[in-house]
This record gives sequence, structure tokens and C-alpha cells, in this order.
Amino acid sequence: MTHPLVRRALESDIPSIVRFNLAMALETESLVLEPDIIQKGVETVFRENSHGFYIVCEVEEQVQACLMITYEWSDWRNGLFWWIQSVFVEKDFRQKGLYKLMYSFIKSLADNNDGIAGIRLYVDDDNRKAQNVYKKLGMLKTNYQLFEYSKVDLKE
Repeated sequence: MTHPLVRRALESDIPSIVRFNLAMALETESLVLEPDIIQKGVETVFRENSHGFYIVCEVEEQVQACLMITYEWSDWRNGLFWWIQSVFVEKDFRQKGLYKLMYSFIKSLADNNDGIAGIRLYVDDDNRKAQNVYKKLGMLKTNYQLFEYSKVDLKE
């Protein structure tokens, strides 16, 4: 494997990001998502900077992994938390350090920006593999649980 390249996503990466989101939902939650809605959702992130941004990892000039960063304001810390979401790594490239490279990339960006208070993510209680990865990278489990009200039920 050639040396991977981690970078901010470009609009030309939208088809890969959409494909990854569809694959991730099916793989992790057995959900078949509507491609048009995902397409519009990804495009909106590129149009509306206030929603966040994507990071991709290329191997041999092909995007093989991505994640999305969204924002949460913390008045307690007077700064933004970056939330990692929509993480996906192509099956043939898993356990090759691509997520670790992407995490290091965003951590470096955060560490060099005084307005960023930290990085957060959520993970399914049963996804022990991912939890172990996050712990190895120095992330700590918090004492918070996630509650949600959603106007869109994905499990219809």
C-alpha cells in the first residue's frame, strides 16, 4: 500500500462520500437509506460551512475512507467541540491505520486552533472494536448518555 494522503474533502469527493454513507448505514444498522436524501445532505455540508466538513483518506489516488466533522458550541469551555460522524473505511483498507491517520489529522487541526475545545464522537454500545480503537488513540469514555428526538425515523 502506498502512503495514504489525508485531506479535507473536495466537492469531487461527493460521490464517494454518498456511497460510503449508504454502505455504512446498511453495514452497521441494516438500514437502506434513500440515495437522493444522502446526496442532498452531503452536498449541503459543502454549501453550508456552518454544518461542518469532511475529511477523506486517499490510497493510490482513490478515496478509501472518510469522516465528517460537525460543530457543537460549549459555553462552559468558550469553544467549539468537533464531533466525528459518518466514519467509513472501505473493507479492503480496514485495520491498515486509515482512521488513525484521519484522527491524527483532525486532532492536529484542533490542537492548532484556540477556538476548538475538543473532539467528541458517539459509538454504539455493542461496537467494542471501534471503542477499543478510540481508547487506543487517547479518547476517554464520558459519563454522558445520548438522548434524541428525531423528526425522521430511519427504521420505517
